[in-house]
Amino acid sequence: MLPVARAEVHTIYTLPNPLTPSLNGCLPRVGSVRDTDNSKNLHWITVLEMIQKILLAEDDNDMRRFLVKALEKAGYKVASFDNGASAYDRLREEPFSLLLTDIVMPEMDGIELARRATELDPDLKVMFITGFAAVALNSDSKAPKDAKVLSKPFHLRDLVDEVNKLLAA
Repeated sequence: MLPVARAEVHTIYTLPNPLTPSLNGCLPRVGSVRDTDNSKNLHWITVLEMIQKILLAEDDNDMRRFLVKALEKAGYKVASFDNGASAYDRLREEPFSLLLTDIVMPEMDGIELARRATELDPDLKVMFITGFAAVALNSDSKAPKDAKVLSKPFHLRDLVDEVNKLLAA
């Protein structure tokens, strides 16, 4: 169960984990209700507000489409880009829960993207998907030290499991 709280909510509600394939509980209707105990308006949050957003940077078009499809099927909202510079521009416009990036890409590599992204948002979680895991794990690397690395090739189930774990942490 995940606790859900927003600035305008006066009571904290606990809802099922939105990352699981099905929700085993009742969700409130969208809108406001009157709190009869203290006569304050409570604003319910919708399931869509609970969906975590992933920023994907992958220069291989087929791989990118494949990853987007798998992550969306798992319940995530995904914004995808074919290079680090475009992904970084999008990150400057809106917040994301996770940066999922290849390392070797044109214009801006994944390590530089992750470094800049975590400077912009220190709470952003980072996962590298790469065939060059040693580069990301190198102690001299400028990659965020708490970044997760998933080496290619990988099974989609492994990717989704790792994303779920990282976002639940």
